[in-house]
Amino acid sequence: MSDSEYAIRPNKTQIKREIKVLNDLGKELIALPEGSLKKVPLSDIMREAISDGKRFSRGALQRQLRRIASLMQHEDVAAIQLELARQKQPSKQQTAEFHQLEQWRDRLIDGDEKLLSDLIDQFPAIDRQYVRQLTRNSAIERKKEKPPKSSRALFKYLAELKKSSATSVVSETSGETTK
Repeated sequence: MSDSEYAIRPNKTQIKREIKVLNDLGKELIALPEGSLKKVPLSDIMREAISDGKRFSRGALQRQLRRIASLMQHEDVAAIQLELARQKQPSKQQTAEFHQLEQWRDRLIDGDEKLLSDLIDQFPAIDRQYVRQLTRNSAIERKKEKPPKSSRALFKYLAELKKSSATSVVSETSGETTK
């Protein structure tokens, strides 16, 4: 008999790996909040299976995961994985805000008084004395090569300040649109 006469069957180990990937993808989809799940490209049958899976536990959940894995074979798995990866990565805006806060902190520690006055203008609720105390302590810690406790506290304070001002701006604008 020649090689062409034998049926080529799939590798069992490879099939098991693929099923495990689909099963893990199903678990990940079940764990997603509704808002994030809406952004994932899925069929209606798959969405229903996932919403059912959110209600189940233990044995029923395992059976539902097997069902989801079997339904997943009819879905665009690459597109689903791409969307999940995109959702896991921090947005460019978040990264830019993080870098801006780091720059502000470092410039304040280096003694940039102009930045401090700009921040006071930008954030009227800022506690000047507290910021000055943290910058002074951070500079001392840096000089003595101690852990940057005050530097972290300054970063956290600036982040909270920026977050609180952003939420107040949003509430002001939403208040104007409801009138």
